Amino acid sequence: MRRILLSTAKILISAALLYLALRKVNLSELFSRFTLSSLFWIGMAIAVAFLQIFVGVLRWREISAECGAPLEFGRAMRYNVIGAFFNQTLPSAIGGDAVRLWLVARAGAGWRAATYSIFVDRAIGLIALAIVIVASLPWSYSLITDPNGRSALLLLDLAALAGGLGFLIFGALRWRWLKTWWATHHIHACAVIANRVIFNRTRGPFVAILSLVIHVLAVVIAWCVVQSIAAPVNFGQIFLLIPPVMLITLMPISIAGWGVREATMGLAFGFAGLAANEGVTVSLLFGAVFFIVGALGGLVWIFSAEKAAQGSVPIEVPE
Repeated sequence: MRRILLSTAKILISAALLYLALRKVNLSELFSRFTLSSLFWIGMAIAVAFLQIFVGVLRWREISAECGAPLEFGRAMRYNVIGAFFNQTLPSAIGGDAVRLWLVARAGAGWRAATYSIFVDRAIGLIALAIVIVASLPWSYSLITDPNGRSALLLLDLAALAGGLGFLIFGALRWRWLKTWWATHHIHACAVIANRVIFNRTRGPFVAILSLVIHVLAVVIAWCVVQSIAAPVNFGQIFLLIPPVMLITLMPISIAGWGVREATMGLAFGFAGLAANEGVTVSLLFGAVFFIVGALGGLVWIFSAEKAAQGSVPIEVPE
């Protein structure tokens, strides 16, 4: 019953926020802006989204190997594409992570190693996103002149950065009692793995670069969407506005981030002195790109060996 109520609440939140955001959009005017070149730019956005998944696979494999759950490239790519489908269908912005965890565990890695690999992968991505926002703050403050917008951006990023750094510091602690409690034991174990990955002389720089590239590719996807409707927004503005929006969208309070992303993007555009309705439009098309990618991931899921397997018996899929 609690799960049903939680899912219903998320659906209602998405619906309410989408309704409020769509009030700012003239759909007929939006459709009139589509031309043949718009299809090209949307196609480019979809291609970049798959490139982002590919880069995410490279990072996940590095982290999974450290967690004792090594993944072949083909399997990791398939799991990430399938995860993109469940990100769009499960009542959370991170539903795909739960499915990836389930797939890795069933493939023989075990629940602990699978959980650690997903949790650490998500934590490192969050830390990298916070660093990107911090590094761009001088330019963001030039773009955002509204004092409320500046304060919200600073508090949001400081909270994310403090959480990420606190997680890493937690992993450096060697107190014995941390291993006596179930929750602290597993969180500490994940933090230890994250430290080993980040501060490894060979693996660390590679994972850091991949993490930054993933977030830059999200900006490129948004830029392609902007080009598809010839919105009066330049690349620099998109680069500064998208990362904070993506950080807020990670909150699991809606369906695939729908509603939260549109409301936040409209607000961010308004703080930056841009038209709020353009922000909502860009967000809708941005979400549509990932919806299409998720639909293609659904086809991969339907025809996958993992879908055909029955029960909870561990499966081994030949590569």
